[in-house]
Amino acid sequence: MGLAYRETNRWANRPLYVMEAARQVGGVGALVCITTDKCYENREWVWPYRETDPMGGYDPYSSSKGAAELAIAAYRRSYFPAEGGTLLASVRAGNVIGGGDWALDRLVPDLVRAFEAGEAPVIRSPGAVRPWQHVLEALGGYLLIAERLVAGEAAFADAWNFGPSDDDARPVSWIVNRMRAAWGGTHEATPHHGPVPHEAGLLRLDCSKARAALGWRPALTLETALDWIVEWHRQAGAGADPRGLTLGQIAAYRARMAAPVAG
Repeated sequence: MGLAYRETNRWANRPLYVMEAARQVGGVGALVCITTDKCYENREWVWPYRETDPMGGYDPYSSSKGAAELAIAAYRRSYFPAEGGTLLASVRAGNVIGGGDWALDRLVPDLVRAFEAGEAPVIRSPGAVRPWQHVLEALGGYLLIAERLVAGEAAFADAWNFGPSDDDARPVSWIVNRMRAAWGGTHEATPHHGPVPHEAGLLRLDCSKARAALGWRPALTLETALDWIVEWHRQAGAGADPRGLTLGQIAAYRARMAAPVAG
């Protein structure tokens, strides 16, 4: 039996409930807790963050992610796998993007809404750099970890980063211009005026651990990921079945993952 759980900001204490439930019930062989790259104490430095770097956060959102990671590590050391044999891992992805995301106050969904409405997108932090990646990249890594835990490989009961290649940690302005070009014929972005919440200016992930231990690698460049998003929304807007579009992109992604690495 295995469980996967994604920690959210609104209910930052829920990982404790899930881990305690697994501890009390017993028989849960694998538990994967999904947090985020925002869990790290961001020093605004150029080096990507490794799994052993300190947890923290300037704002409540980031701090809740760091707190969740501390709780996960405490349960791993204190209770798992000694009690019940549960293997517990945490996974940290970059800024995940993908077709079908209509969340509010997120860059790519906001861009899609503006493009579909024929309006100029309003951009808050054009110079902010993030580790952008298609959601299928992160999910593929999470499943690899879950498979190893279910197989009883205790070495994988640890923290793991899953992010893009170094070249694909891009500023917001690059994302805006690339998506605008892919969409075609849209308005220029306009800057946001007025107060904004604190946001990190630079954030990158070191994923060498996942690449070395799991053989995991990004299958999509950022340009390709953005093209897939534009294609998904354009076809869905034209009446195509969203589920079919998603399954098609999953199949295409699996084919890319199965292809031999160039070079």
